Amino acid sequence: MLNRHFIVKLFICVSAILTTSLSFAHTFDDEVIVKGRRVDLSGQSNSASEGLVGQFELTVRPISRIGEIMETVPGMVATQHSGSGKANQYFLRGFNLDHGTDFATWYDGMPVNMRTHGHGQGYTDISFIIPELVKKVSYKKGSYYAEIGDFSAAGAAQFTSFDELDKGLFQLGAGQDGYSRMLLMDSPDAEKRWLYALELQTYDGPWTDIEEDVDKLNAVLRRHWVLDDGEWGFMLMHYDNTWSSADQIPLRAVEQGLIDPFGSIDNTLGGESSRSSLSVNWENELWQISAYAISYDLNLWSNFTYLLDDQVNGDQFEQVDDRTIYGGQVHYQVGEKNKNTFGLELRLDDIDEVALYKTNRRNRIGAIRSDAVEELSVGLYWQGEFTLTDALRLNLGARYDYYDFDVSGLIDQNINGVQLAANSGSKDDDIFSIKSNLSYKLNDTWELYVSAGQGLHSNDARGTTIQVDPADGSTVDPVDPLVRSVGGELGARAFLTDKLNASFALWLLRLDKELLFVGDAGTTESSRESERDGFEATIYYSLTDNWGLDFEYAYANSEFSEPDPGDPTLGNEIPGALSDVASIGLVLSNPAGWYGSLRWRYFGERPLDENNSVRSDPSSVFNLRAGYQWQQWKLTLDILNLSDSNDHDIDYFYESRLTGEPQGVEDIHYHIIEPRTIRAYLQYRF
Repeated sequence: MLNRHFIVKLFICVSAILTTSLSFAHTFDDEVIVKGRRVDLSGQSNSASEGLVGQFELTVRPISRIGEIMETVPGMVATQHSGSGKANQYFLRGFNLDHGTDFATWYDGMPVNMRTHGHGQGYTDISFIIPELVKKVSYKKGSYYAEIGDFSAAGAAQFTSFDELDKGLFQLGAGQDGYSRMLLMDSPDAEKRWLYALELQTYDGPWTDIEEDVDKLNAVLRRHWVLDDGEWGFMLMHYDNTWSSADQIPLRAVEQGLIDPFGSIDNTLGGESSRSSLSVNWENELWQISAYAISYDLNLWSNFTYLLDDQVNGDQFEQVDDRTIYGGQVHYQVGEKNKNTFGLELRLDDIDEVALYKTNRRNRIGAIRSDAVEELSVGLYWQGEFTLTDALRLNLGARYDYYDFDVSGLIDQNINGVQLAANSGSKDDDIFSIKSNLSYKLNDTWELYVSAGQGLHSNDARGTTIQVDPADGSTVDPVDPLVRSVGGELGARAFLTDKLNASFALWLLRLDKELLFVGDAGTTESSRESERDGFEATIYYSLTDNWGLDFEYAYANSEFSEPDPGDPTLGNEIPGALSDVASIGLVLSNPAGWYGSLRWRYFGERPLDENNSVRSDPSSVFNLRAGYQWQQWKLTLDILNLSDSNDHDIDYFYESRLTGEPQGVEDIHYHIIEPRTIRAYLQYRF
């Protein structure tokens, strides 16, 4: 077995040597100002599913929670079924992504997805992001890009922040239900080499029997240097949050008058989380080198079934995650007309504890699983960009990923005469992937694309070594460490000056048969091979110099491609697979005067079980932002859920048991969209 700590130390040493000794006779390119939706990506992108979102789009977009900035990726839906500090639930391309599986997210070169996480594989909590600091969001849907490895089936997004600010900013915000926000950020030195930011936020929520008591802190400090041979930078970040939760509730409890739609069954739920990071980077025209260290922890209390399993103490449980992540990347690019990029990526998740405890009113009454895990991954890739003719471009890529898992049980329970120590162990696996994109520039307006590629996602390390079900001591099968996905796409992109920017894509995706480790149960759950295909259209149109209109629509058809081997009576519908997503936005921009946007987001019905016997209702919401800016001041008013819709934010269908019920009842469990909310912000630039 590889010595993980030795590899990490070796990588950091090599990175330090390279960044201090490499010197090339090249000047660093001037920074390109990102105009987001108005950028012409023809001749630059490798598929119709790539795009850029700039700071302007984020500035005019009304959001109720930070997770909604993920909806700048066309076709993405970010919902919530719990408190404000928990990662959102994401949907894209027919996937119920849970909290991030199959969509890779990065922030300034640091991975956001958490492997072998206490709540779910790929857990993606972006609460540490300050939206005003985001310079651009680069997204790529599909598995056609060699630089993207784990969680790449549906796509990826890279958040890039500003490294300097022209002016400082101080903002105060207040709103209904105890909402308040303070933001201070600036580059205080004359050369604009330093940047700091501080965000504080509180929120109680509209719930009738709890207060969320959100208490969030974000702090950022960074420094960069521009030198003759490239650019250096480092960044310190810290995030801390505590909250209480109003989780999803059973429909029957509302219909019977036991609670109202803003009530709770268990009002002692919630969580606390923190994330601290240090990252360093160096780059010039040929090299990009970075390294990072992230300290992260989460304690999350949930209760989805109430009294189904334990009629005395209830079914509340606590999920624990305490880890440090080390890693980095080296990317080297050579060539002008024909470019070759070589990359090395390394990541080590050193998890002190990932655990599941049985609790009552947040007090631990028993351990279900508690493990220490070390998970190492090494990724190598090559990507070549070849200009075949003036109109035809070919992009080819190959990627190799190696994973090493080491699981050590921290508890050794005896379940029905079987020791849980059997779930400890080691496992390794590797996978090779091929990517390809062909682009043809039809004329000055249209470019056509053909893309195909293989992707992957890693499974929870505990699932790779599991032998015993911690619930009853029965024998269970371990999961496949790495799961293959294969996708393809036909696309087109049109750019008519800066007035009209549109893209269209027909895509398909196949995901291999797999077993999943379920963090809420501490064991594995069977899944099947799946097939998805769909169509996407995005149109951004400038009506005038100040007014713009955007339209996004995504359709997906999703189903299992084989019967369930354990229960052949089950159908082939994928629960939670979203088929229709649409959004329309009307945007007003005026550098000195009125600005804002009105946005409508719709996501359609979806099956809640394999037989399609229970379906969710569609959901839609309007959000409005209106503001006025003059000289150094800016006043902004947000009206969230403008029409006061009582649609559901999310729906599930499963069995639970309430007080007085003789047995469990299968029911829809849902989380309502928060009612119409008004928030106001006053900003001063200095």
